[in-house]
Amino acid sequence: MLTQRKLSVKSILLHIILEMKASNNCYECLQRLAYQAAELATDDEQAKARAIEESLKVLRDNFSLGGVSIVIATKIHDVIKEVTQNPDPYREMKDKEIAVARELSKQIKLEHGSFRSCLKFAALGNTIDFFRPLDVIKEDMKRQVNFDIDDSERFKAKLKDARRVLYLADNAGEVFFDLLLIRWMRQWASVAYVVKASPVQDDVTLEDIRRARLEAQLGEIIATGTATPGIDFSQASAEFKHEFNSADLIFAKGMGYYESLSELPAEGKIFYCLRAKCQPVANSLGVPINSYVAMLR
Repeated sequence: MLTQRKLSVKSILLHIILEMKASNNCYECLQRLAYQAAELATDDEQAKARAIEESLKVLRDNFSLGGVSIVIATKIHDVIKEVTQNPDPYREMKDKEIAVARELSKQIKLEHGSFRSCLKFAALGNTIDFFRPLDVIKEDMKRQVNFDIDDSERFKAKLKDARRVLYLADNAGEVFFDLLLIRWMRQWASVAYVVKASPVQDDVTLEDIRRARLEAQLGEIIATGTATPGIDFSQASAEFKHEFNSADLIFAKGMGYYESLSELPAEGKIFYCLRAKCQPVANSLGVPINSYVAMLR
């Protein structure tokens, strides 16, 4: 009984360390998000000003250090879409991102087609970030990927016994970097590529995949049922929740999914693949900022 209690306490402590709660830095980031999204949503200066005013009020009314930032980000996006009557403020940015990522993915050569090289290639795609200048992203993509947290071999071993995997996709441009890993994973299991039901930020949707002409290459695609960064289960569809609960493994791409899913108990089912591009996420993971992470929890 004593051993079981010790293990239980260790598990609880690990969960506390890895939970992604909002910090003061998150407030500043959400504030920048409000200005950026409003700027992209409309050229009408009056509508833009009202969208900024109302989204900042949402931020002030909802932010807390105990909260999860993606929930507030979703509310900010919803207000801006409503005020500007633009359902997809990041449309032009996503089109540019898709075009650039298509070319960059062709220029970067894999050493070989192993699981590890495909995983590193997928992680490299997570360098894409709508807050960062494109020329900086291009330079970053020339650098080698090394994981500061590396559970890739554990995930690979689990994959060979899995029947069903959900691959939770992140930004629209990353799709080109995901393809090789999905093909590799499908040697062992059924893999569904999971996208957002409707636009939010530059997260990939089925419409983006069709515009990129990648639908046939990706095979099975399902949607979360939400228009939220990461996943808010209170808004997710019943179909997605069933898929999530019944899947053997979840491959979760990007910081948004880490921010939301790290709230769940660690059961060795969720594999996070991301670059820690902000200090709060890096602090939560215990890695330097801009580190790559391949973590099974």
